[in-house]
Amino acid sequence: MKKLTLFFLLLMLACIGFQACDDTMTYAEMKEREDDAVAAFIRDSSITVISQSQFLAQDTITNLDRNEYVQLASGVYMQIVDRGIEGDTVRNNDEILVRFSEYNILDKYVSYSNLDAVTWLDTYRYTVTSSSIAGIFLEGAYWQYYGSSAVPAGWLVPWDYIYDKSHIKLIVPSDMGSTTAMQSVVPYYYDIHYQIY
Repeated sequence: MKKLTLFFLLLMLACIGFQACDDTMTYAEMKEREDDAVAAFIRDSSITVISQSQFLAQDTITNLDRNEYVQLASGVYMQIVDRGIEGDTVRNNDEILVRFSEYNILDKYVSYSNLDAVTWLDTYRYTVTSSSIAGIFLEGAYWQYYGSSAVPAGWLVPWDYIYDKSHIKLIVPSDMGSTTAMQSVVPYYYDIHYQIY
C-alpha cells in the first residue's frame, strides 16, 4: 500500500512538473505578440497611420509621400499606391489575377512572391452574396501552399476603394489572413497588384 501511495505521489509531482514546463502560449498571449509585431513593423517602416474618417475626408486617397496607411474597421491597414482604372469595378463572379509578395511580419521573412514571375500567376473568383463577399482561388501556388482555396478576407476589403489594375499594400492581421495565419496568429504584409480578368 505504501508503494502504491508513493507511486501516485510521484506521478502527481511529475504531472505538476510537466505542467510547469509547458511553453505553449495562450491565444491572448499570441494576439499580444501579434499586436506588438505589427506596431514594431509600422514604427520601423515609418508608416503614418490615418483614421478611416480622415481617409474618407481625403477622398479615399493615402498620401504616398507621407507613407500613409488607413486602419480600416476590419483591422487591416491599407495603402493605395494606384487606385487603378476608375469605373472598372469588380463584380460578382469576376476572376482576379493577382501578383503579390507576402512578408511574415512576426518572423520577418518573405514567405511567397510572384511579383517577378512571368507566367506564375494566382487567380481567384470574387463572389458576392446578400450577406458576404468571398474569394476562391482557381489556380496558382498560393492555395496549394496553404492547403486552402479561400482567399484571405483581408485581400477582399480593398475592393470598396479600388478598381481594375490597382496596386495596394496591406498589413493583414491573422484573423483576416489565410487559414495558416489564423491558426498560428501571424500577421502578414502584402504588396499586391490586382487585375480583373
